[in-house]
Amino acid sequence: MDSASFFTIFLETLSVGVVAFLYSAVGHGGATGYIAVLSLFGVGHEAISGTTLVLNCLVSGLALAAYARAGQYSHKVVLPYLILSVPCAFVGALLPVDKKLFHLILCWILPLAGLRFLIWPEIKGEDEARIKRPPTALAALIGAALGLLSGIVGIGGGVFLSPIMIMCRFATTKETAAASALFILANSLSGLAGRLYEGKLDLSGPTLWPFLLAALFGALAGSHMGANRLSSLRLKRLLGIVLVIAALKLIQGK
Repeated sequence: MDSASFFTIFLETLSVGVVAFLYSAVGHGGATGYIAVLSLFGVGHEAISGTTLVLNCLVSGLALAAYARAGQYSHKVVLPYLILSVPCAFVGALLPVDKKLFHLILCWILPLAGLRFLIWPEIKGEDEARIKRPPTALAALIGAALGLLSGIVGIGGGVFLSPIMIMCRFATTKETAAASALFILANSLSGLAGRLYEGKLDLSGPTLWPFLLAALFGALAGSHMGANRLSSLRLKRLLGIVLVIAALKLIQGK
């Protein structure tokens, strides 16, 4: 490996660690952030999807464990969304997506996620008394749409599920955070299974293990700092700016 390649891998790994730190500090897995930085580095779209799904599993798994230990997880809240999201994520992973279509989808997803953090950085949920659970059919349809998107692009869908659940008063803030963690984990595992079944999952490159280690340390540090010291509002706005800039860069590069 020459010095230029080593430096590129170092920058990619550092970026993944920073993204994991920032997202975990505000309670998210980081898929949109990983996709943004890897796209800017020119990583192939299939490699981006597979790598992002693996990183999703790691970070969302850590988050789910933390929420479960804190007694914030309830399977009754999230299971209706998973009924169709998991099979749809598998189907989405099977669909053929070329580079042009992949970038087109990203040019919609990244600014939407960015604007979500910029415009609604703090979405406060209702208390338990004002929560109204959605009909199972509606939750399943929401899960199906996000699951399909998850499988195609390689996101977990939590960045979009969270505001839907809170703004529609389907769950409290704590319930939403725990539900999103399992939603991301389940969809990411399903997407990985679909890519493996289709023979599109390539994790043999030299960057997977460095990325996993960077994401692990970034997530652990971010979750600790986010819970104790950092301003969640400022971090979310910073993430929003990063995602919008990444989308603009992708549009310019088309």
